[in-house]
Amino acid sequence: MTERPTQAARRKFAVPRKVLPYLMLAPALIIIFVFKIYPIVSVMITSFIRDGQFTFRTYEILLGDRTFWMSLWTTIKMNLVMIPLQIVLSLALALLVNSTVKGIGIFRSIYYLPVTMAISVAAITWELMANYNNGVFNSLFTALGIGRQGLFTDANQALWCIVVMATWKGCGMWMMYILAGLKGVDTSIYESARLDGAGYFRTLFSITLPLIKRTMLFVIVANTSANMLLFAPMQLITEGGPQNSTNVLMYEVYKSAFQNGNASRAGALTTILLIIVLTVVIIQFRMLNEKEE
Repeated sequence: MTERPTQAARRKFAVPRKVLPYLMLAPALIIIFVFKIYPIVSVMITSFIRDGQFTFRTYEILLGDRTFWMSLWTTIKMNLVMIPLQIVLSLALALLVNSTVKGIGIFRSIYYLPVTMAISVAAITWELMANYNNGVFNSLFTALGIGRQGLFTDANQALWCIVVMATWKGCGMWMMYILAGLKGVDTSIYESARLDGAGYFRTLFSITLPLIKRTMLFVIVANTSANMLLFAPMQLITEGGPQNSTNVLMYEVYKSAFQNGNASRAGALTTILLIIVLTVVIIQFRMLNEKEE
């Protein structure tokens, strides 16, 4: 029969309390380093390598490239519309389904349903629905007397069609995050506000939004990062066209790396895009993040 380890032996092999949290986090940290940090650093280093030498020549060429500036403007223009649109719609949906009405779960499921569809499947489905000759959208437009529209094949409409598609695809997910924040608000606060005569909009702007400020900060930052890196619809539906109207920075990275084999240019574009995303996120944090009292 084996003897139980003595207290001294257990103390000998015990992990120090200060080290234990880091050991518990080690697997996740290793995965983040291998699959997130290392690729980012590697790409940034690649952007400075040209013909086997360290140089800034790639950035000099890039800053003089008209295609780069056009793709940058397209990215900014798209996100200036899409990010606020998604945040407002997600908040509105969360407020609508934040009730205890019988059957409200059905509406939550319906609003969340597009999230369960892969972005590639959603892109192909929308392309089929927007087909000029036999798509459901143009059939409805014809029935309403509007006439057929180019949609994804029209240089003036393609980018905004992608905005609509991405908004339809993503709002359900951001709605659920905001809904989780709303569920954490004590209902007694609303009861007190009603007793004091506060109306719906006064309650919304003076109580609800301040109390879910941290949730909104997370949603805004995550939404910004996701939309700035969006490129699957551009690849699957428009291929950056028509007339480069949907050629965002992320798709330009894809073309440089996998179509043209220009790793240095792709690395430089990725680095610039990363700097833009970090700058926007930092500004959002400074504007929205609450300081601890």
